[in-house]
Formats: sequence, C-alpha cells, structure tokens
Amino acid sequence: MALLQIAAARTGTSSPLTTIATTVGIGVEEGASTAVGAVRSGGRTALSLPALRAQNASLNSQNLQLERENARLHELLAAYSGQLAIQPHLQSYAGAIEARVIGYPPEGGIASVTIDKGTHSGVARDDGVLAGPGVIGRVIEASPFTSQVALITDFTSTVPALVQRGRYWGIARGNADSVRLEYVSQDAQLRVGDKVVTAEARSFHSGALLGSIVKIERDSALYQTAIVKPAVDFSTLDRVVVLPK
Repeated sequence: MALLQIAAARTGTSSPLTTIATTVGIGVEEGASTAVGAVRSGGRTALSLPALRAQNASLNSQNLQLERENARLHELLAAYSGQLAIQPHLQSYAGAIEARVIGYPPEGGIASVTIDKGTHSGVARDDGVLAGPGVIGRVIEASPFTSQVALITDFTSTVPALVQRGRYWGIARGNADSVRLEYVSQDAQLRVGDKVVTAEARSFHSGALLGSIVKIERDSALYQTAIVKPAVDFSTLDRVVVLPK
C-alpha cells in the first residue's frame, strides 16, 4: 500500500487506494445526508401536523358553507323564475291570488295538488288556477289556509274549450296524463299542433292555454276527438295563480 502511494506521488497521479477511499467516503456522506434530511423532513412534518389538520378542517368548513350558499342561491333563482312566469297572469286578472304548491296526493288518488292559500285569502270552490304556461285546474275544496286543486288531467275535470285556430268548440275532459277534447264537429279542420284554450265559463275566462293537439280521433259521424298535451308540466309545479270567480 505504501509503495502504491509512493509510486503515485512520484508520477503525479492518483493512487487507486485514494480513489477507492474517496468514492466510499462520498457514498457514506450522501447516505448520511439523505438520512439526516429524512429525519429533518419527518420532524418538520410532525411539528406542522396540527397546523395542517386545523387548515384542513377550516377548508372543509368553508366548502360546506359554500355548498349551502350555492343551494340557497339556486332556490332563490328558482323562486324568482317562478314569480316572473306568473306575473302576466297577476297583471291580467283583477283580484288574482298568488299561491304555492305545497303537496301532491298519494299515488293512485285524484290528480290534484294542494296550495297554500284558502278562504282566508279569498279562494273559493270552483276558482280556476293557472301556472306560467297555462291552465292547471280548478279548486275543488277550500279550507281557511289551504286548498285542493283538481288538475285538468283528472277524470272528473271538464272544461269548455276552443281550438284557437278556427274557434272550434269542444269539452276538455281529463284523461290521466293528457286531455281529451270531445264533441268537436266533424266539420272542424283540426290539425296536430293546434292550440286549445279555455272558453268563457264558470272557472275561466276565454283564452287561457290548455295545451296542444297531439292526435286526432274520429268518434262518430257527428263528432271527432282530439288528444291534447297539457301546456303545464304538473311534476314541476311551484308558483300558481288562483282566479276568483
């Protein structure tokens, strides 16, 4: 080993022993540095863990508050949109009463909804009820603070009606999920897509939209029947207008 070192010194080159020792030393230093870094990092993490937990809890709380605020704003937007939809009815009918749908009947019962206004607000039996797009039905029961409204699709519902194009007269009768326009003259030139509106009667003035014809049937030599799709989507009812007689 001494001869190798002396020979390297005389020739001015690095000794193999020096090279090996240096390489091993660097490896040891790098390993020690990595181990010390890991210990330091773990120590910092351990020290900052409570702060991280507090920060995470704060972010979760903020996220929950934002979700609640988002839901509240969506509800306000829906309510505002519903109010805008019924404004034309409130402006067109003197004494019209604004109400909200608060209940639906059990499955298989009468096709009706419950609204949050009753006799205390001026609602009475047989008053007509409208939503933004058109006719919903008529009041069949009124208590002091709530009322029940039979939909135009209920089998008990009958409304005098007109086909707007041509002024053809008929009776709009409830048909589960649609309306049958019955007793229309065979001479009436009905077309799919024709608008059907209310005629002047006990519950409605003429011109309130019932729906559109989707099918035409021939019943007899005297009359024809049209199947009408209601203008209102009854599954999304919210704001409505009651029309006192």
